[in-house]
Amino acid sequence: MEHSTRLAHISEDGTRTQTVYDHLAGTARLAGSFAAPFGAQSEAEFAAWLHDVGKYSDAFQLRLKGGPKVDHSTAGAQEAWVRHHPHAAFAVAGHHSGLPDGGSPADDPGDATLFGRSKKPVAPYDGWQEVTLPASTPPAWACADPLSLAFFTRMLYSCLVDADFIDTETFMDGKAAPRGSGTDIAALRDIVSAQAQRYLSAESPSPVSVQRNTVLRACLEKGAHGPQGLYPLTVPTGGGKTFASLAFALEHAAAQKMKRVIYVIPYMSIIDQTAAVFSGLLGAENVLADFSNAEYKTVEQDDLTPAQYRQMLASENWDAPVVVTTAVQFFESLYANRSSRCRKLHNIADSVIIFDEAQTLPGDYLAPCVSAIAQLIQHYHSTAVLCTATQPALEPLFRRFAPELHPQEITPDAARLYEVLRRTTLQDLGTLPQEEFAARLARHPQVLCVVNRRKTAQQLYAALPAEGSYCLTTLLCAADRRRQLDDIRQRLKEGLPCRVVSTSLIEAGVDVDFPVTYREQCGLDSLLQTAGRCNREGRRGAKESIVYRFRLDECSTPQMLRQNVSALDYTARHQDTLDTPRAIQLYFNELSDLRGPDAVDRHGILDAFLRGIRGCQFPFAQVAEEFLLIENSARTVYLPVGEGAALCEQLRSGHVTRTLLRKLGVYSVSCYKDQFDKLDAAGALELRPDGSAILTDTGCYSEKTGLAMDVETGIGLYF
Repeated sequence: MEHSTRLAHISEDGTRTQTVYDHLAGTARLAGSFAAPFGAQSEAEFAAWLHDVGKYSDAFQLRLKGGPKVDHSTAGAQEAWVRHHPHAAFAVAGHHSGLPDGGSPADDPGDATLFGRSKKPVAPYDGWQEVTLPASTPPAWACADPLSLAFFTRMLYSCLVDADFIDTETFMDGKAAPRGSGTDIAALRDIVSAQAQRYLSAESPSPVSVQRNTVLRACLEKGAHGPQGLYPLTVPTGGGKTFASLAFALEHAAAQKMKRVIYVIPYMSIIDQTAAVFSGLLGAENVLADFSNAEYKTVEQDDLTPAQYRQMLASENWDAPVVVTTAVQFFESLYANRSSRCRKLHNIADSVIIFDEAQTLPGDYLAPCVSAIAQLIQHYHSTAVLCTATQPALEPLFRRFAPELHPQEITPDAARLYEVLRRTTLQDLGTLPQEEFAARLARHPQVLCVVNRRKTAQQLYAALPAEGSYCLTTLLCAADRRRQLDDIRQRLKEGLPCRVVSTSLIEAGVDVDFPVTYREQCGLDSLLQTAGRCNREGRRGAKESIVYRFRLDECSTPQMLRQNVSALDYTARHQDTLDTPRAIQLYFNELSDLRGPDAVDRHGILDAFLRGIRGCQFPFAQVAEEFLLIENSARTVYLPVGEGAALCEQLRSGHVTRTLLRKLGVYSVSCYKDQFDKLDAAGALELRPDGSAILTDTGCYSEKTGLAMDVETGIGLYF
């Protein structure tokens, strides 16, 4: 059959053309292959064949010659709509502008909703009849309920937009980009298996190593022989869960013929650390670290090395065998509506997903997060591992969204493991005056103290001896935090004085080992995270490695921690020993009761799809704006310190690029309104149009304590 000469694209140099038919065919092939793992190949092909039929119009052909912009997406969406494929209609309508809200049948043709666009007049596109649409019926489960339909729509959308982008990119570049060049999962499994055998066959292992090997054997066995599903991995801090969980994931992915492993980390501060370990073991070409300040994202595109270029391409759609990312990136993408955020979603299917520090899943969004995990396990050939020392009480939520799922704990005897691996003793100091407490800290040659407020950290630090004392808070830019942590590790290694006062940022998997630690009133999960920084390698006895919990006079519990503190107090009244699975379960059950049933979806994300928002059905765009795991009302202050000085000058010049802002990210601090306003009133800031600022008075920043919280306004009366 001879196809139309109607064009979809013209190369930048004007020498090559791609017909609409060829673009639709290429996109359909790719989209179908992307959707095959979850049984939606024909539906993805259906959407792809329709997505650009509006380009058959005379109006679009004129656009290619420099004419006015034209809506070419609505035509295909209307064709899908009248054929009763609403999920395909959503995907086609949003393949450039983002998934729209569904709206209501009363919407007008001028409304941006799918109902509105279904009525919108479009330019004639008669030539599209050369397309033969595949027979397609979505999987039955995709339409079983509104949550499944919404999730399936996003996954279908992901297949379409990624296929559309790659086919267009290949034509425009004249060749395929270097994507998908990683090592086979089975080969990576063999690398990790060989390393595991070296651990397991070591002569005269320490008691800690014996227990780590117990965990590792369980992970290898369960990974190789367990079915696809949901797996808690409950291991106390220091039990080797990072390597063991990777071993499980690769064994399982190879056995279940899955395509990749995705390691989800709660905090950006440790993603480099984890990615570096995996890269050293598996090869940097096989591990993608996807986070905002990744090195390949801070280099201008023309300066990228070939390896960095491949990393950048892989970050667009997670086309890598092992992906290390943040919980924010992972979950916000699953509820996003923009193509740039959603391209990767189809590659989450057919994966083993490890949720490191699973207890940190955001409480206000817990139900939407668990719902998404349940969808991935039930319908998208994925396995989820909830990896933590303090397993949260998620069973009721999983029963709600997936009653047929039966979690299988990987660790054979968690209670025994906690007993044998106990390396610390927890003690309650009660309430102390701040001055007395600071003197107590000063008497320790090496000590870690974790407090709830940045101001408290600065005050305690000021009372410590100057030599070997450190203050770690988010008032320090990332570059200075990294430098301080390097110094801290070196001093600990050499046995030099090392006193650290930190906010909770050090609890996020930071690998340090102190002989004694203190934790201001908090939840049990945070207390045990601090304990994980004490006697980490088990070189000392548990009775001499004390983790003190304490309160300070005139220092109230922050509002956001009050329920956690109350749940810990309740647990302490009912359990003699807090670092056991039983106590942890009691704590999370009590915390859940205190928060109440509505707290797990405080922003009504799931209700938005189950019941709509003010008459708007399937509000994809509205939910994307609401689903923000980090609700940051803070303002950014850029610091002209170190390499940041030259970067701030570039910012002032007006040549602002995404690369520049990413580089500046490690030389910036987020300020709450009061602190920002004080700095501004003191004349210490140069305000920028986007609401950020450059610090002009560098005396307000210290490389030891960070940005000043109390500054003089410089306003007064002089006589």
